[in-house]
Amino acid sequence: MSQAVFSASSRSSFRHVTRLRVRWLEVDMQNIVFNAHYLAWYDTAFSDYWRSLGLAYGDTMRRFGCDVYLKKATTEFHASAKLDDLVEVCLRCERIGNSSLLFTGAVFGGNQLLNSAELLYVYADPVQQRAMPVPEPLRDLYGTFESGVEMTHCRTGDWSTLSELARAVREPVFVQEQGFAPEEEYDGLDETALHAVVSNRIGMALATARLLPTLELEEEGRPLRIGRIGRVAVLQPLRGTGAGQLVMQALQQSARMRGDSHIQLGAQLSAAGFYRRLGYQPFGPVYEECGVPHQDMRLAL
Repeated sequence: MSQAVFSASSRSSFRHVTRLRVRWLEVDMQNIVFNAHYLAWYDTAFSDYWRSLGLAYGDTMRRFGCDVYLKKATTEFHASAKLDDLVEVCLRCERIGNSSLLFTGAVFGGNQLLNSAELLYVYADPVQQRAMPVPEPLRDLYGTFESGVEMTHCRTGDWSTLSELARAVREPVFVQEQGFAPEEEYDGLDETALHAVVSNRIGMALATARLLPTLELEEEGRPLRIGRIGRVAVLQPLRGTGAGQLVMQALQQSARMRGDSHIQLGAQLSAAGFYRRLGYQPFGPVYEECGVPHQDMRLAL
């Protein structure tokens, strides 16, 4: 494997990038990254690659009754990363065999190539650990992603249309992860709300939220039409991928089109930073709901 193949200009040929900062534990006495950590970086990037496909790895493997194992790794060192460097770990699926996946990897520090690799993965039965064919839907996904196509899409609709998909997100997030009782999670408001669901290309739901009917208020002598968004949930493995932002944007657009002047929501304090990044501003005191601290937030449309 030659450095010519992995010139700095080839950085743009990778759609998937995982960005990391070199940590103290990753450098040796020469203040450069110990060689074994590059394989750990590629492993981290491979896990992130699944998120780029719009897939939760564990759920997907259970759905298809398989797992993926690294069979062979060939790597070449070109330059050194040092403590606190920001590096980009890039992956590209080059070839799909009957049961195998061949990935090209590269680590860049700025425009400098630090490391290049070929990584051969094999699909196998997780119990018998025997090779098995790459499931056809996943085979298609790799090629679709590498061709530059969007891997998720957002739908809006009523509860009768989207309840099954919305429950597939709200159940693991609110009931299993956060411990809310099912009778607290599901209420009559679902029937009157507009729902948004982000799904991947094989129909698995990743994120959801709901928009309640307009609330008309008067505040400081001016009329307000308030759209209220709630039950915002993203499956844990897909957080940080933009799925939550997609459902928020879809419902904000729907509220704008029906004439709402503002969006209001009660944010769990742990998620307040997410809403701030979308432009929401806090108002009023912090309060508890179902034992969880919340903060009301509002966005002018």
